[in-house]
Amino acid sequence: MHTTGRWTTAVAGAALLLGCVSQPAVSHPADTERVLVFSKTAGFRHDSIPEGVAAVRELGQGAGFSVDATEDATAFTTRNLRRYDAVVFLSTTGDVLDPAQQRAFEGYIRNGGGYVGIHAAADTEYDWAFYGGLAGAYFQSHPAIQPATVVVEDRAHPSTSELPPTWNRTDEWYNYRSNPRDRVHVLAALDESSYTGGTMNGDHPIAWCQDYQGGRAFYTGFGHTKESYADPAFRGHLLGGLRYAIGTAQADCRPETGYRPLFDGTAESLADWKQAGPGSFTRSDDGTLTSSGGMGMLWYAGSGQGLGAYSLKLDWKMASASGDDNSGVFVGFPPSDDPWSAVDNGYEIQIDATDVPEKTTGSVYGFRSADLKKRDRALNPPGEWNTYEIRVEGERLRVLLNGVKINDFTNTDPARSLRDGHIGIQNHGADDQVSFRDIRIKELPVKGD
Repeated sequence: MHTTGRWTTAVAGAALLLGCVSQPAVSHPADTERVLVFSKTAGFRHDSIPEGVAAVRELGQGAGFSVDATEDATAFTTRNLRRYDAVVFLSTTGDVLDPAQQRAFEGYIRNGGGYVGIHAAADTEYDWAFYGGLAGAYFQSHPAIQPATVVVEDRAHPSTSELPPTWNRTDEWYNYRSNPRDRVHVLAALDESSYTGGTMNGDHPIAWCQDYQGGRAFYTGFGHTKESYADPAFRGHLLGGLRYAIGTAQADCRPETGYRPLFDGTAESLADWKQAGPGSFTRSDDGTLTSSGGMGMLWYAGSGQGLGAYSLKLDWKMASASGDDNSGVFVGFPPSDDPWSAVDNGYEIQIDATDVPEKTTGSVYGFRSADLKKRDRALNPPGEWNTYEIRVEGERLRVLLNGVKINDFTNTDPARSLRDGHIGIQNHGADDQVSFRDIRIKELPVKGD
């Protein structure tokens, strides 16, 4: 199975078919990812479960992972769970595992396993604290099925990257016993003003992810209705969550609070940005900025003051299949209409996976290479979104890619300083197209020397 450490386990012999009824054994190619769908219920039973199982099977066929489905809890043994890259709890309800099965599943997650919870997975195992933490929140109540507006908060995660900023859909909307925001990374939330029956005081997460005790977890509150599993948008959402849990797609799933937007996708949020040098960035209707021409830079002028200690986050992707799309994020430079001022006085965190180590993705360009092994494990391929966190504290600059620290650099050049400067994104040249989304910042306490 894929894990956070990318370890694999080979299983010899015929595959064990897991299910409620006896069927001929099914074998899978040894080199494909495997998913177990578990849909046992000890309480309310959703009539959409067969559609859910069929949808995961079809998604697996299209994406190249194998799927077994069962309602037999005896599948939860240490040996058997090793065969799977992720386990899906599909609208399970009540107490579905005994203590030995719970221990086996805890060990599976702690060894890097993946978890996907769909809808009533939050209505499961109320007396098992480990599971409650893994799912993120427990079900409390729900109003009648009705339309509502979903606000997509993270549009870089593979489960939400293809969704619009607001998504109008009909489902059964769960209220949860607690707000998980401080413990998980919220991907989408409900606008409680758009429907009746929400009880979470206006902050209503409905889909989230997290790194949990060594494993990966993704939960979505969608999926009550049969129609959900035929909806292309929901299926894309579910596939992205599966890919994250399996480990074939990377994302920053650390809790995120306290950031303010510098560019939120709107034309209004570009008012504080200035173009230096040739070329430009084009804003699309989905809130994405894409570079063209150059060599220039779009930089944040804001109030006119430089930035000190801060965490800067932004989402980016390269357009070409080769990954040879040059761009970068500049920090620590003085205000100027000349992009070369940023080159000469600041530091660039590079986006280009094809150059030499000190000039490739994650490097502090020309000064320090990223940890390439960690970078390669954390990096999504061209055409998929990645998230940088660029953390500046004093003269120390750290770079995290999809939540993984890949660079740690300290400025010792007396002609440069990270303590007071601006930030910008580069448009490198006519043949380079890099897109950006959701640029946000959080000021940090200034530490003494």
